[in-house]
Amino acid sequence: MKTNIFNKVRNMAKAVLPFYLFTLLPLFVSCSNFLEEQVPQATLTQDEVKNPEYIDNVLISAYAGLLSIEDMNASFSLWNYDTRSDDAYVGGSDFSDGEPFHRLERSTGVMTTDWPFSSIWNRFYNYLSRVSLSLDILASADQDNATIQQRTAEMKFLRAYGHFQLKRLFKKIPFVNKPNMEEEDYNNLSNTEYTNDEGWQQIINDLEDAYAVLPAVQTEKGRPTKAACAAFLAKVYLYKAYRQDDASSNQVTAINAEDLQKVVDYTTPALYNGYGLEPDMHNNFRPEEQYENGKESLWAIQYSKNDGTVYGNLNFSYRLIVPCIPKVHDSGCDFYKPSHNLVSAYRTNSDGLPLLDDFASVEYKVGSNQTVDPRLFVTVGVPGTPYMFNPSFMMAESNAWSRSGGTFGYFVSLKQNVDPSLTDNYLFLCDSQWASSMNRIVFRYADVLLMRAEAMAQLGQTADAVALVNQVRSRANGMITGSVVSNYPTKYGVHYAVGKYNGSYSKEEAMKIIKMERRLELAMESERFFDLVRWGDAATVLNKFYSSESEKMNFLSGSQFTPNKNEYLPVPFEQMAASNGHYTQNCGQW
Repeated sequence: MKTNIFNKVRNMAKAVLPFYLFTLLPLFVSCSNFLEEQVPQATLTQDEVKNPEYIDNVLISAYAGLLSIEDMNASFSLWNYDTRSDDAYVGGSDFSDGEPFHRLERSTGVMTTDWPFSSIWNRFYNYLSRVSLSLDILASADQDNATIQQRTAEMKFLRAYGHFQLKRLFKKIPFVNKPNMEEEDYNNLSNTEYTNDEGWQQIINDLEDAYAVLPAVQTEKGRPTKAACAAFLAKVYLYKAYRQDDASSNQVTAINAEDLQKVVDYTTPALYNGYGLEPDMHNNFRPEEQYENGKESLWAIQYSKNDGTVYGNLNFSYRLIVPCIPKVHDSGCDFYKPSHNLVSAYRTNSDGLPLLDDFASVEYKVGSNQTVDPRLFVTVGVPGTPYMFNPSFMMAESNAWSRSGGTFGYFVSLKQNVDPSLTDNYLFLCDSQWASSMNRIVFRYADVLLMRAEAMAQLGQTADAVALVNQVRSRANGMITGSVVSNYPTKYGVHYAVGKYNGSYSKEEAMKIIKMERRLELAMESERFFDLVRWGDAATVLNKFYSSESEKMNFLSGSQFTPNKNEYLPVPFEQMAASNGHYTQNCGQW
């Protein structure tokens, strides 16, 4: 069993008054007698619960919410919503399998009543209710106590995470960020209390408070550190820098230099002592204990096994991503399928550099003379190579490897999956579907380097920016001879080439390089769609993708991304109806 803050939930005093854990939920999810159905199993007095000795019994419920509240249709990783990007298709058995997500990936026919939107909205606010309650209890405790100060910082970090994910999805959101809120306060919340810029600032305020207190090292894995908070601050400032404050559109109206400088400040290398790039990128996506919480992992959701619960605190949010695997099972749901466009993006030229503009003109095939970046094969399972690097499971363009019979292609996402040979050790068949104990990294050091590169490029420091890109590419180059896929050239006929960028570049050229590098490094980690929206590139890139990709993938025919609409999800119909007129719908004539 892994020792971390998340699996402590099994030991918490469950009746730290059930009111404490759930009091805010009815304000977001209608339940007639929810509170009455909770049965206390133990008691703590109001004074005892504020004691630093007992305070974690309440706070652990907030951490536990990151595991227990999400599910496979509403993963807090947001992989379901990255299928709107050019990196992936929804997949599954056919178009009716998760139909609202298929409409979403085509940017057509999306409705405010589609069930996934209310699901992810309710689950994040369910989670935020636990965090808010924890902060209220902490505020009534001894503010001079170092433990209370640190736990308050942790809860502000967790509150920032919930608001950040919601804001990336919905843009206009109500913020649950005031102390001791009563039912009337919730009933009067507005999702336009803050402008877009001010909304990002609310998240930053929580993180800057947390940053001032969080330690460099935590004794329990899963608690955020100062470096994790710095990375989170850099990310939010980067989103905030690309201003979208015209209420009638989602266009980027300005790029703020002060915010970009904050990104540079919070990615200063000295803040990340002890962190760095793993020699093999795949080490970040392995379940074995010796790889989890490695030097590239700044903050990760800690899943676990053998912790006294029925299945362990396993990751059930990725169970839809497991493909059909001959000789193992044919029940994989086979969602989140890498696109042809993504696979071709890993092609390189004679200098080992990405093709940038015309990479999709030729489809990459294993066994061809084309050179590629080795990161392709730790990101995407490609027919002609082994699934999860195990030669016992050779992937092929056959229906045995595709639940849809090839409708959504034959590529498989690897970063979320686990080698089937590790079944019953790190991979488990639970209720006829698969779950693993592998952590999910939320912030990793490669992203820090690329955020720093982007901010520097936008500030005109292009030479330094490209040098940071080359750091990431150096790791990719090292994987040619030192990685889990280093034997692919001799075994499967692939050809690797990874070079560095040399020379001087304009800001526009540097940004093109950085945008491509973010795609190659962070593909299938639920960043791509949100990057495109942040840059203001979504309509241009995705409509080009639809035009070229629909020739191979018929289900994309007729897809059309509408600017100033499809960048964000609509505020769910149920929330609009229950808001007493306090919510405003996103632009786009939903």
